[in-house]
Amino acid sequence: MTVAELQAEIIRLKKEKNICILAHAYQGHEILEVADYTGDSYGLSVEATKSHCSGMIMCGVRFMAETCKILNPDKRVWLANPAAGCPMAEQLDVQGLRQLKKKYPGYAVVAYINTTSELKTECDVCVTSASALEICRKLDNDKILFIPDPNLGHFVAEQLPEKTFVFYDGGCPRHKMITGQEAEKAKAAHSNALLLVHPECCPEVTQKADYVGSTTGIMAYAEKSDAEEFIIGTENSIVEHLQFSCPDKKFYPLSVSLTCMDMKVTTLMDVYNCLRGTAGEEIELSPEVMEGAGRCIRKMVE
Repeated sequence: MTVAELQAEIIRLKKEKNICILAHAYQGHEILEVADYTGDSYGLSVEATKSHCSGMIMCGVRFMAETCKILNPDKRVWLANPAAGCPMAEQLDVQGLRQLKKKYPGYAVVAYINTTSELKTECDVCVTSASALEICRKLDNDKILFIPDPNLGHFVAEQLPEKTFVFYDGGCPRHKMITGQEAEKAKAAHSNALLLVHPECCPEVTQKADYVGSTTGIMAYAEKSDAEEFIIGTENSIVEHLQFSCPDKKFYPLSVSLTCMDMKVTTLMDVYNCLRGTAGEEIELSPEVMEGAGRCIRKMVE
């Protein structure tokens, strides 16, 4: 089959089986074209609660599929490719978090959504890069233990000087490895371009940016801006998506290293085979995890 023929068959099957496809923005464009909903972690979390389909296929990574299941306990949820994990989500386990909570008693535990469902059972509230600042600002507690990404945590903390933050030394391996020197090199190579970066990048990178925001925020900024050239400091799929949506503008990757192989492992054929019932993994969680993580996630949505 050609790509177009495969896409047409996926669209036919999802309608026949009343299954919606959720695709994170870091997926390839050929997958976004067959998805019912696309966006960042926050956007997919919200859309998952609105769907009237009987089942959902997540084209993303495991914690995203788990989040969809928790928000939709009566629906079947599949992860298109079971190998799609998230290194940041797996950096801290429940025992490690319990030790941190003992070290910082009285702190509200704020978990980046890029965490396992088991870990969320020990947390007070979830956040995404799009909602972290607003949620931390609204928390009654002025002491916050932010896990697992210290870069996003520091970005939020700088804007909330009235609150006390402590952090876990984790982070996204892709965003974390980008240096301020690389940012300077990219800006020198594209002197007319604005630098748009994700807050998972190190402070030495975000401080050089013209805009810092979530994946959706970066895309919206580039689409609405009068500027014509942009350096994109997040997963390189966003460069491709923006080239499609804004063909008259120019987009450059901040670094070739900003490629998430966990996101790239999901293919269009995986989606097709998942719909046929010959691939993918149905997400099943224990009642305890559903309840505990559900409390944390629903608090974020509220």
